[in-house]
Amino acid sequence: MELAYYADYAVRLVNTEQPARNKDALTSVEAVRDLFGPSGQAARRATDADVTRFRSVRARLRAVFEAADAGDERLAVDRLNSLLMEFPVSPQISGHEERDADGRPDWHMHLADHPSNATAGYAAIASMGLAFHLTSYGVDRLGLCEAAPCRNAYLDTSTNRSRRYCSDRCATRANVAAYRARKRLETERAAETGRSAETAQATTPRTER
Repeated sequence: MELAYYADYAVRLVNTEQPARNKDALTSVEAVRDLFGPSGQAARRATDADVTRFRSVRARLRAVFEAADAGDERLAVDRLNSLLMEFPVSPQISGHEERDADGRPDWHMHLADHPSNATAGYAAIASMGLAFHLTSYGVDRLGLCEAAPCRNAYLDTSTNRSRRYCSDRCATRANVAAYRARKRLETERAAETGRSAETAQATTPRTER
């Protein structure tokens, strides 16, 4: 499994909350376990106590995205380094059952499960994955959706660094809103122009008409 894959762990956790909408999906141990995806062994270690711990890590990961989105590279890096120091990773070379074209194990880097608790394990994986993405592609590749009030986190993997929304749905919604705003402005300007013309005509002396 490539290390870049683990960056999605950070996005997945951050997006369990939508502060502007006052919505929080991280309310039970089952929600915590769902975040691990197919990693069943790590998920089974989660307990009710991890709900609060996961929320704390979530706030710190969102703070990384917020700093990156604001263009403050140093702050984003400092916040991420703080997480990396608190939740160190245990890398391993793994091959599982995959084989390459020559029948040899498909060796790759894998982040081993943390022995402490579910939160520590998840935080270590998410932080390392995010760090790998940041150092490989740049701080400006970490973003928050511009389609208010969404503000979901995303990883920009576009070739021209042009991503601004977390999903096609938000992009469409923002484009529709922008189109409607332009139409309203055009209507208002046309109405203002019409009123100005009527006013000018009304104030023009009869002899000049």
